[in-house]
Amino acid sequence: MMTGKRGLFESIARRPSHRPARTEKAGDGEATGGVTDVAGRGIGKLVASASSAPGDVPGPSINPATNLVIQDIAMRAGGRLVRHALEKGLLRGRYGGADAKAIVENRSLMNTLVSGMLARAATRSLPGAALVGTGLIAKTLYDRSKSKRAARKSGDKNLLDKAQK
Repeated sequence: MMTGKRGLFESIARRPSHRPARTEKAGDGEATGGVTDVAGRGIGKLVASASSAPGDVPGPSINPATNLVIQDIAMRAGGRLVRHALEKGLLRGRYGGADAKAIVENRSLMNTLVSGMLARAATRSLPGAALVGTGLIAKTLYDRSKSKRAARKSGDKNLLDKAQK
């Protein structure tokens, strides 16, 4: 018989059901290790040091949920503007300003949704990132297996068709 040591079943059976076991020590009740977790803690410290009331969510409203919604909308709008500017800049060299603008702004709803879903899958988990990355590598290798002229012609036709819509 084991004296002084409890078996696995006994430690589980004695654990209160309303309180989950702590598997890792995490700071301030947060998960550890993720890039967004580290960045979030850094921004939290920055806001706390710059704020007169470190416990409040900064913003125009006294309601922290409203401030969070306002910040979310502002971040999404800013991210969209930066993304569109970057895409137009990358396309401008080959297609010119007007066509680059048309290509970016005439993207179909299906294309936008698929891109968003793939980006979300890639950023949510390591297997998702591996799957999306493998698909992108396969598509690149497929494009490179064609002749350079055929691949460029196909890509140009696809983008210019989007610009015409």
